[in-house]
Amino acid sequence: PVGYDKTLDENRVNRFASDLVAQIDAMNTGRYLEELEHAAPTSFCVGVAGYPERHLESPNLTTGIMRLRQKIEAGAEYVVTQMFYDNAAYFSFVEACRAAGIAVPIIPGIKIITNKSQLTSIPKTFHCEIPIELSDAISSAKDDHVTDIGVAWTVEQTRELLDWGVPSVHFYVMQSAGPASQVLDKLDV
Repeated sequence: PVGYDKTLDENRVNRFASDLVAQIDAMNTGRYLEELEHAAPTSFCVGVAGYPERHLESPNLTTGIMRLRQKIEAGAEYVVTQMFYDNAAYFSFVEACRAAGIAVPIIPGIKIITNKSQLTSIPKTFHCEIPIELSDAISSAKDDHVTDIGVAWTVEQTRELLDWGVPSVHFYVMQSAGPASQVLDKLDV
């Protein structure tokens, strides 16, 4: 069922992200896990994760989109995607989400590749694919040129996303904001 699940009062466990979203949504209306006499409503804005290339624990993309819809129905207001390197995956994901009745903004998540080891660590850790053109360019480059290749790829990827009309772009910055700043400078935004 969609919305606040009273069984949370009994076990205090959120088994799924949609349970946590429902709990936060309930807090926004002044309903807390504990009965409080004068509970003030909160004003949280909730964003959730979406997976254009399928969540690791999901048997397929369709099931993942159904789970995403549950999070939206529970009160989530926007989606930020897991990182991806092929915009076609994002475009297909958004179209499938819209067909499933998901109307909230879906913000693409981008991670700039800055070193060769990420060619294996990113797919292994985040379960996303790196296009052959990008992996070949990085594999054959000298180490001091890898960030330049990653930035150039991200600039073109972001331009295409912006031209497509995305609401915004989220850059995953895990160690240094420098490459993201380079992308923004080249995009002139």
